[in-house]
Amino acid sequence: MPCEWVKQTLKSGSDLYLRTSDTCCDDIAAAANAVLETLKGGGKVLLCGNGGSAADAQHIATEMTVKMRKVREPMAAVALTTNPSLLTAQANDLGFDTVFSRQVASLGSAKDILIAISTSGNSPNVLEAVNAARDMKMKTIGLTGCGGGKLAPLCDIPIIVPSDEVQRIQEAHIAIGHMICEHAETGLYGE
Repeated sequence: MPCEWVKQTLKSGSDLYLRTSDTCCDDIAAAANAVLETLKGGGKVLLCGNGGSAADAQHIATEMTVKMRKVREPMAAVALTTNPSLLTAQANDLGFDTVFSRQVASLGSAKDILIAISTSGNSPNVLEAVNAARDMKMKTIGLTGCGGGKLAPLCDIPIIVPSDEVQRIQEAHIAIGHMICEHAETGLYGE
């Protein structure tokens, strides 16, 4: 692997971070504040996504439940991607498009918040989860790219990373997730 390729790839990622800062700063701040208010109000954070976005959902839920910078009480966060028995039964019996929406309906309440992650913004099961959350009057955050797809207009707070490259979008999503977690941790437990 040539060093020049490594440098160009890292530069591409850092350029996207700067563009994301320019275009998404207000939305990221609004999302972080909404998550903090949800947790202060006794609600929980539900997260969903497919593939790499499923891993991001689990990563963010783990940072909230375990720790970000300091050992502290856990914050209530659940990745809806982690129960293989539930996911496979749901997909087999009722269809894959409902694997997250049914969990939102069973685990969520109006005081909770859903973080829906889809790089394309067009994942049917993620869209169904947002619709279920909206039906329950839950606040919704969408992490997406590729212009936002169908997800962005459904969410209370859409964060549309300005890229069409899946891997770069995912890199930005996890950085945004870390900012949300850090803001919540600091807001609840101090520096």
